[in-house]
Amino acid sequence: MQKFHIKRNDAVVVISGSHKGKTGKVLEVLPAKQRARVEGVAMMKRHLKKSQEHPQGTIAEREGSVHISNLMLQSVFDASKRKKVTPPAAT
Repeated sequence: MQKFHIKRNDAVVVISGSHKGKTGKVLEVLPAKQRARVEGVAMMKRHLKKSQEHPQGTIAEREGSVHISNLMLQSVFDASKRKKVTPPAAT
């Protein structure tokens, strides 16, 4: 069993990659792949076949996974210097 710095229901910030800057709640941790699903981050489209609840079939959006090394706890992020990234005003 591997231990990670985040767990389910934690508020996290994506600090690297194509979804950098997005925040959300951890929905699940996938320890085998060292990845996590974060609410509203890495959305991907999934085509669903015709069924009783979707008679025409549908394209559903759901969360993809993000590597755990690209995530940081929101509380740690807010306390760090990363938040103060705004460049000084040029005069």
